[in-house]
Amino acid sequence: MEPGNQTSVSYFLLLGFCQDSEHQPILFGLFLSMYLCTMLGNLLIILAVSSDPHLHTPMYFFLSNLSLADICFTSTTIPKMLVNIQTQNKSITYAGCITQMCFFMFFGGMDTFLLTVMAYDRCVAICHPLHYLVIMNSRLCGLLVLVSWFISLTCSLVQSLLMLQLSFCTNRVIIHFYCELAQVLTLACSDTLINHILLYMVTGLLGIVPFSGILFSYIQIVSSILRIPSAGGKYKAFSTCGSHLSVVSLFYGTGLGVYLSSDALSWRGMIASVMYTVVTPMLNPFIYSLRNRDIKRALHKVLGRTLYVQ
Repeated sequence: MEPGNQTSVSYFLLLGFCQDSEHQPILFGLFLSMYLCTMLGNLLIILAVSSDPHLHTPMYFFLSNLSLADICFTSTTIPKMLVNIQTQNKSITYAGCITQMCFFMFFGGMDTFLLTVMAYDRCVAICHPLHYLVIMNSRLCGLLVLVSWFISLTCSLVQSLLMLQLSFCTNRVIIHFYCELAQVLTLACSDTLINHILLYMVTGLLGIVPFSGILFSYIQIVSSILRIPSAGGKYKAFSTCGSHLSVVSLFYGTGLGVYLSSDALSWRGMIASVMYTVVTPMLNPFIYSLRNRDIKRALHKVLGRTLYVQ
């Protein structure tokens, strides 16, 4: 790389979805409505769990943490995209881009670990029902969440610090609606070997390891369910995992679609990214509330109390 092609980058350009100004208001309204729906739905889940003593159990404790992580995960990308659409300015500062990558990796990692912890919780509930409250005590639940936060934060900080060591070329265009790590690395002029090695390691730690944990938990769950003699008992046991399994399938299905697709750097890749960065966090509260009578009852109490106060 010629020295003349290197520069001290102060900003990047996020191309986003559409270059046609006529379609910008439609995109703005669509993403704003999805973002507000995500915020409202997940906040209601947190409020319902915290206000109802009947929901102070390990499963709902993890669910409220997942809702918090989803709020933060979506907030790392969508507000900036909305501002860029509204102001017709596609730029993001260098510091803003690094910060966005750091928080995106942090809260994305939190999502994967919390889904794994929730799978383990269901595994204990079905495979060891008599010892569930002893095993899933408050100390273990808190420790599992703290470890999830610590590992995700460590991985995101190390990757971000390594990004600060890179120099970038004059090409500052990112074909995405947020600072996607792999694309930013392609803009670097300096050697990115260590960054790519770390990227693969972090992907394995934050993606493959949690997915393997989820897979192992469900193998144990299915094995235990098959040993239940009655069909009604099997259905009742498996129904407690239905919401979690739906969320896992949606999150990992769309996430793998992005990184295994040959069009990951095209508009199709961006649409797939929207699915797991925006649509999945937006649908999670609906999936858990529609299939769960306890959550629906708590939400009715919260909404009823709010309407009564007004």
